[in-house]
Amino acid sequence: MTDLAMEHQRHKPKQIEPQSTPAEYEPHESAERNVGFLLNDTARQMRTLFDRRMRDLGLTRSQWWVLNHLYFNEGLSQTNLSEILEIERATLGRLLDRLEAKGWIERRSLDEDRRVKLVYLDGAVDPLLKTMRSVAAELRAEALANLPEEEQETFISTLIKIKSNLSAMAENSNTDLKDGHNG
Repeated sequence: MTDLAMEHQRHKPKQIEPQSTPAEYEPHESAERNVGFLLNDTARQMRTLFDRRMRDLGLTRSQWWVLNHLYFNEGLSQTNLSEILEIERATLGRLLDRLEAKGWIERRSLDEDRRVKLVYLDGAVDPLLKTMRSVAAELRAEALANLPEEEQETFISTLIKIKSNLSAMAENSNTDLKDGHNG
């Protein structure tokens, strides 16, 4: 096989074999029972409700989304933050400019590489964050209201396992891509 043919074979998308057993494929599956739809729709509804409550505080979705991520992951680089938020770096840069102008965040350069900017919350945002966290706790309590505490813990544990499985799949996919390019 020529080098060109080998290179083409390496970058060819994998063929997906159709599953024929009923346990693996349910042709009459409904959106109401589909895990992907349920997770996405639930997350969308929570974001929308939280968004409405944050509007009363004068925050846009983009602003509270960044502040929440920094609350849990302070000191991220702008590049990592843009990847996590799934927005373009330039778009994030403009958003951070506005948050910095309000005194809510600060960007610090790394000594080793002045081009890398790490993003931190500023003390001026603390009262707002306290209110945001309180509103978030209230929304979570309302969303989980009909679940006994034991079911809530089981639900959270299950979501953590699903997230872990998906993270491992993504990591394996990234490893496969790297191996394919080095091969």
